[in-house]
Order: sequence, then structure tokens, then C-alpha cells
Amino acid sequence: MSSSIDILVVGSVAFDSVETPFGKVEDVLGGSAIYFSVAASFFSKVGIVAVVGEDFPSLYLEFLKEKNIDIGGLKKVKGSTFRWKGKYGFDLNEALTLDTRLNVFQDFRPEIPERYRDAEYVFLANIDPELQLRVLDQVENPKLVALDTMNFWIEGKPDKLKEAVARVDIFVINEAEAREFMQEPNLVKAAKKILSLGPKTLIVKRGEYGALMFHGDSVFSAPAYPLEFIYDPTGAGDSFAGGFMGYLANTRNAEDGVIRQAMIFGSVMASFNVEDFSLNRMKYLTYPEIERRFREFKKLCTFEDIT
Repeated sequence: MSSSIDILVVGSVAFDSVETPFGKVEDVLGGSAIYFSVAASFFSKVGIVAVVGEDFPSLYLEFLKEKNIDIGGLKKVKGSTFRWKGKYGFDLNEALTLDTRLNVFQDFRPEIPERYRDAEYVFLANIDPELQLRVLDQVENPKLVALDTMNFWIEGKPDKLKEAVARVDIFVINEAEAREFMQEPNLVKAAKKILSLGPKTLIVKRGEYGALMFHGDSVFSAPAYPLEFIYDPTGAGDSFAGGFMGYLANTRNAEDGVIRQAMIFGSVMASFNVEDFSLNRMKYLTYPEIERRFREFKKLCTFEDIT
């Protein structure tokens, strides 16, 4: 039986309360699986595996369905949905976490629906590496697997994280975490050490400075888009991953040149995401806008060779 989806994502669904110098919102839709799947949905069919509480409104489920996202693996259980509250200063690169309530997410044990198990593309969002390994044991011979993580798991479960990283094709991590993970101040050296663990490709997210890709002997730098208005950086990394994986799944190709294109599409999706709070910008985003910004990215980093 062929899978009903192109990409399987396993991660969190949350209610976020966010304050930035440009406004604030309470209990809006968020979570790594949500930002990823909405960004990826512009390119490929995505299926979510996650958990929500009985307080999760049908309005949000309808929004996901409208985006052609398969919610067959989104489980509603007794209790309250995961909640996160954060505040950004004028340095929008990092949030100060004010409150985290795991609620039903605390007992999340991902069970992959039968019809998702042969998905060719798998994205393991930022969750416990033991849960990421659990997912890898359930999927059937995917073509490409990518994994994201954070400092909490680097510090708390480094051995399990290394075990998970060894089993994936693409590892996504931010710059500070890459250094911390390998205990190496030089990013290029840290990248080489990470690649020696097993993944073919490393993507290093650098916030307002874009992203770097290390793939064999190839290094590629994707710029960040110079935006006039940035309202809320929450979910930018997951939106990047969604655009990146969505494009790879659409092309069914992971050669170096295609990975570079995918990184630009990832940067495009992240740039749209930060233009408003929560998923507000994504609600009315169109594919022609995405294509137009992709070409603007190309102009940003195109220059003539010397003669």
C-alpha cells in the first residue's frame, strides 16, 4: 500500500502566548509540527503525528484541513494542550521563556498510523530523542529522514541524541547548539564532527543571518531575507524546515544543487512566517508570492565572476 502522504512530521502542537516589541498574542496556534506542516503544505502532502488536549478547537483542525494537511495522526486526549509563553526583546533571535506547561505533551508516545509508515520523507521535529528513535523504529524504509533538536536534549540526553542523529540523512540544528553538541567553538570543525556521526547533510540555522549547509565537501550559505517588518520569530526554524523538506519531497531529489534550492525555499517560508504573529501570514500566502520571493533571494546572492 502506498502512503497517503509525502512527508510524515512528528512534533508538538501548542497554544503560544507571545510578546514582542511590536505586539502580543494569547493562546494562538503554534508548535513545531504545525509550523513545519503549514510551510511544507505549499509543496507536498503532509501528515502530522502529535497530541492535543480536549480544549483544542475544531477551528484549528479545519484550518489544517484547508491546507490539505492530513490530521489522521493528530490525537486528541483528555487534558489540556501544551502551552508555551515567551517574550522577545529587540534582539529577535532568542525568546525568553516565561512559562511552559507540557500538559498532554508530557505523556506523548508517538504511534505512527499504518498508512503513514511508508512515507518516503520523514521529519522528526524537536522532541525527546528517545521518541525520535521510537518513530524511526516504526517507519518503513523512508527515502530521506531529517531531524531537529535543541539545547535541552543536547544537555539532557546527548547519547540518545547521537544515536538518533546516526540514523538520519539530514540533521538540522542552530549555530550555538552545533558548537555545544560537539564541544567545539569553531563551527566548521563542529560541522565535520557532526557529519562523522552519520548524517549526509547538516543544516545550521543562523537566525537573522540565514543558514549554512554542509554536505560532503560542499558548503553553501543561504542568506536571510532583509525584511522591513518582523513581528514574531516564533516558528521560523520549523517553517524553514517545512519549506526545505516540502521542496525536497516535491522534487524527489536530494542532490547538492537541489538541496541548495530547498534551503532557499526554507528561507523564503521562514521570511513569510515572521511577518505576522502565529500562522496569520501563512493563512493568506499564495504560491506565486513564494516563487517571487525565491527569485528575489537569487538576486540577493548572485554576482558576476571576475574576468
